Amino acid sequence: MTTYYSDYQKVLLSVDCIIFGFEKNKLRILIGRRQMDPGRGEWSLYGGFVRSDESLDDAADRTLYELTGLRNVYMRQVGAFGSVDRDPGERVVSVAYYAMINVSDYDEKLLVKHGVEWADIDNLPQMYSDHNDMVLKARKLIQQKIKTEPVGFELLPDLFTLTQLQRLYEAIKSEEIDKRNFRKRIKEMDFIERTELIDKKNSKRGAYLYRFNKKRFSEDSKFKL
Repeated sequence: MTTYYSDYQKVLLSVDCIIFGFEKNKLRILIGRRQMDPGRGEWSLYGGFVRSDESLDDAADRTLYELTGLRNVYMRQVGAFGSVDRDPGERVVSVAYYAMINVSDYDEKLLVKHGVEWADIDNLPQMYSDHNDMVLKARKLIQQKIKTEPVGFELLPDLFTLTQLQRLYEAIKSEEIDKRNFRKRIKEMDFIERTELIDKKNSKRGAYLYRFNKKRFSEDSKFKL
């Protein structure tokens, strides 16, 4: 170690992960009881400190993998949270990331291992420090992004009904969507393909299953919801 910057106070750097899932027509996130002091036992997001040999993105990838066991997950940075008094233990600056996963891809054994659970984003408890603020900002970012990018499909299974897709967008936007107009816009998008498969499990009358064709989608594609 060098003696450079020895005259300056050291600040701890951490990452916090907001893991979004979609289940039973609800937008959910993974939260758990904090297992360290200060704040032991309080509801919290899952995070950790950045190691000396890691970039921010590497630390977030590692933290996400520890929690979910998943690789190549859609993840974006939310921003930095650095209020002086945000952590009563030390001076800690945290960089928040949000990720989207399909709940069915998540091994439920990891829920028990890490002591986390899926919580309805509209009924979150008060969490440690500024974690509620992190979630609020992440949701606003997603609400903006889904208007121009098909990121919502990260939360769905490979095959889905149009009703499932509409319920997802309603959950993200926190508002009802006109069914007729929604389906009209969907049918104009050639990268959302109808298959010949029928969903008989979740639909009494049977509904066609659709899929998102990533190869057909590009930045120039007509996408606006």
